Amino acid sequence: MTDVHTREAQSGEQTVPDVDVVVVGAGVAGLYLMKRLRDQGFDARAFDAADDVGGTWYWNRYPGARCDVESIDYQYSWDPELEDEWTWSERYATQPEILRYVEYVADKHDLRRDITFETRIVDARWDDASSTWTVRTERIDGGEPGTVTCRWYVMATGCLSAPKDPDIEGAEAFEGEVYITGRWPHDGVDFTGQRVAVIGTGSSAIQSIPLIADQASELVVFQRTPNFSLPAHNGPPRPEKVARFEQAENYREEARWSGAGVPRDMPELGALMVDDETRRQRYEQAWEEGTIFSLTGAYNDLFLNPDANETAADFVRSKIRAIVEDPTTAEALCPTTYPIGTKRLCLDSGYYSTFNREHVSLVDLRTEPIRTITADGIETGSDAENVRSFEFDAIVFATGFDAMTGAIVRVDIEGRNGVSLREKWADGPQTYLGLMTAEFPNLFMVTGPQSPSVLSNMAVSIEQHVEWITDTLGRLRDDGHDVIEPTELAERAWVQHTNDFAGMTLFTQANSWYMGANVPGKARAVLPYIGGVDRYRQACVDVVAADYLGFRRDSSSDVAAEVVNDGIIRPLAPDVTVMLEMMSEMGLPPVESMSPVEARAFTEASAAMSPPGPDVAEVTDGTYLGADGALAFRRYVPLGAGAGPLPLIAYFHGGGWVLGSATSDDAFCRDMSNRTGAIVVSFDYRHAPEHRFPAAHEDAWAALQWVADHAVELGSDPTRIAVAGWSAGANLAGHLAHRSRENGPGLVAQLLVTPVTDHEMATRSFVDNGEGYILTASLMRWFWDHYADEADRSDPRVSLLRADLSGVAPAVIVTAEFDPLRDEGVAYANALRDAGSAATHLSAGGQIHTSLKAVGALLTPTAVREQAFDDFARLLV
Repeated sequence: MTDVHTREAQSGEQTVPDVDVVVVGAGVAGLYLMKRLRDQGFDARAFDAADDVGGTWYWNRYPGARCDVESIDYQYSWDPELEDEWTWSERYATQPEILRYVEYVADKHDLRRDITFETRIVDARWDDASSTWTVRTERIDGGEPGTVTCRWYVMATGCLSAPKDPDIEGAEAFEGEVYITGRWPHDGVDFTGQRVAVIGTGSSAIQSIPLIADQASELVVFQRTPNFSLPAHNGPPRPEKVARFEQAENYREEARWSGAGVPRDMPELGALMVDDETRRQRYEQAWEEGTIFSLTGAYNDLFLNPDANETAADFVRSKIRAIVEDPTTAEALCPTTYPIGTKRLCLDSGYYSTFNREHVSLVDLRTEPIRTITADGIETGSDAENVRSFEFDAIVFATGFDAMTGAIVRVDIEGRNGVSLREKWADGPQTYLGLMTAEFPNLFMVTGPQSPSVLSNMAVSIEQHVEWITDTLGRLRDDGHDVIEPTELAERAWVQHTNDFAGMTLFTQANSWYMGANVPGKARAVLPYIGGVDRYRQACVDVVAADYLGFRRDSSSDVAAEVVNDGIIRPLAPDVTVMLEMMSEMGLPPVESMSPVEARAFTEASAAMSPPGPDVAEVTDGTYLGADGALAFRRYVPLGAGAGPLPLIAYFHGGGWVLGSATSDDAFCRDMSNRTGAIVVSFDYRHAPEHRFPAAHEDAWAALQWVADHAVELGSDPTRIAVAGWSAGANLAGHLAHRSRENGPGLVAQLLVTPVTDHEMATRSFVDNGEGYILTASLMRWFWDHYADEADRSDPRVSLLRADLSGVAPAVIVTAEFDPLRDEGVAYANALRDAGSAATHLSAGGQIHTSLKAVGALLTPTAVREQAFDDFARLLV
């Protein structure tokens, strides 16, 4: 290449590339990268197919193109002088104004001198021997192709920069003018007096349709899937927004640590926690606020609860019906097939009212699909007898983008051992933090898939990525390393973490570009990270603080030794994380700081807010004769129970022998009954400190005797009795399993979920998980102190690991990764097997002590809980 100087090929044993860094893209991200790299002393070169800076804002010049994040938020924060030098004219800046802003920044910092324009990247190849990338380029004007080598290669290509090619039959046959919103002519288009078709009703269509309607003599909009849109209420920046920005000392820092990259007050209530009128007024306020965050941020459960989401969707549909005069058109414009917010909300300026104009009409492609595009227009109809023909002078394809991954994989990128990135991502992107991908050393992506990207204020997310990448390059240089790559374990775990977060929400219910569903043949996968800008930023900070956890670093010249710091940055399940965050924000006192009476009231109040369990065929309450008087039980009959006697499970609740009741694990018992096909009887027992050891164990033994005596009247088979329990209740169940060997009744199985099996609390899991996961080491000591004297704690009835475990009923034991009791549960499973007893151990990765019984409240434990019930059920036959 003529514009990149060539260094000497070798410097000692190290291959010296032409430049340190190649950056693809000269938009908002590319410019900041070039500024940071230059300031840090790296030799960098950027390439862009455009003839000037701007990226997305260079190409997207369609009528009405605007940012959907307020101008005050959508601007650089790294140059504080810009806030004084540049004043935005509108609340939501237009494309021309944003482009002028980007050009101003490029001029101010002289960034164009390191950018090669009108040049497309053809491919990039990693060479392991030299630890360099070889990047091939081609000139847009047909000039000489080029090659440049670099140590680090950064894709700053933008999330919405690869327009989706029209995939409609006959698209190439039309002889009139054809326009694509993502590649609009730079000198504009005059539709005056023309008959115009717009295909698509996404953001670009919603922004452009009112302006095209102002010029066209006829406008027909062809809609496949309607979108939810809110009024932007555009105009000058709002005084209250300007005041908050100017008066808040740390506004920019608040944005960096907010959920979406814009400072907002987070709602504390769910939509179904308020009355209809209060909810309507809040939605009206959000409608008038006019931001993409206002409506879906009105309540805290709109992305989680379909019933809550439907209240917001109904509100917007009512607005559409009130604006659009023709009822048929109004209904066609009302989205009904996906939850609101799971496709990107749009902001508009008179979109819905445009359909009240006489020369504007809508074709609903769900009932009247396009048959073909012809030389002079479009034919529609579901069959040959219902064909309609439209004649047009121009067709506008507003058909969206191959979002987030399209611009990356359209470049032929080949990593280690000839692995193609396009092939690696064929079934969905695989990244670590959305920044890098295994097998592709030194390849970085700005706002790549599995980072917050399009679910955030992109200005904030871009800056965070640019700073992380450039800081990392500086760290590598300081440490004598020049190669970095994610480990496969870290990448797999991050992909799973991203998918788990998405699985908690309603996003997966929409066929959206967030899911890649708008591109034929593209793998359906969650593309953005849904956990929020704040959680994501903290993960990135924690990776670095843990000495680049999940990365392998090396030196191409053996200046520094290879460092492999394999591991998982977010092993805790995301729904568990959210629950713990909510509890922390509530500032609840620790249970061990309460008296037993206070603790019982607290746990009962908490349980009352838990979701109800699944329906069962029958629930009855009664009493049984415990070791020292009558105690309560609750009986569950599974759905679909046959006429014959069923297996019976005697269940014992958790609560450290201090808390809980026969009904406190109601949802868990319902789920277990249905899943195993067994009758479940949940027993109460006497609690400490009023009744210390061995009171609970003696009541449990009395309960088992009672079950054996009453099995037939309970509807059960007396030869198929099993025991189960959670936590301290699992301790009781385990005790019954070895006590019943000699004294009966015989048991067919035992299910022990996160069981207490020893009193010493000296395992590694007590060290690693003793704080922050609800059941803490101090709380476990509180339980022991209330229930058993020191001299009694080694009794094999309560310290099960000290019992004779030979010949006990087959066991299914479930432990949780982040549970202080984890290691003693694992030890108990091993001890059973060592004693010749059958034991299946299931490890609940990412879960805490209380996860497994949180039926309906947590999603991620569902699979392991169902596996445990299925394994248990096989022992009951």
